[in-house]
Amino acid sequence: MIAKSDMPNINDKRPEGLKSDGLPYRVLIVDDSMFIAKQLGQILTSEGFEVVGTAGDGLAGLEKYKELCPNVDLVTMDITMPKMDGVTALEKILEFDKNACIVMVSALGKEDVVKKSLLLGAKSYIVKPLDRKKVLERILSVIKK
Repeated sequence: MIAKSDMPNINDKRPEGLKSDGLPYRVLIVDDSMFIAKQLGQILTSEGFEVVGTAGDGLAGLEKYKELCPNVDLVTMDITMPKMDGVTALEKILEFDKNACIVMVSALGKEDVVKKSLLLGAKSYIVKPLDRKKVLERILSVIKK
């Protein structure tokens, strides 16, 4: 019988979602679409990130961030949500923790809101529909700084 260790995999690479100490980057996903939240979660966990929480609106995202802080390395924040939109939640999280690392998630056609978010302190943005490669590129460019 052949063991996995007998067959070296030329594609073996270190997952991108791990810090230099081998621990995973911890992510909070804030999105009112369960589909998008699940898709983001799958993309990130497939690269070794740990999803430490999810929230379905900006207010719940703010509360979850405060509850998990300082054990959150990154927040993905939808822009259009009920109760509290993503831009307001971004501002409130940054008031609470000026070092928070937040990446906005936006549908096409929201360029003005994305610009405002970046000026307020968002580190980057991801456009829906989600593209695995682009999601990872944007998130890695932010956390590997």
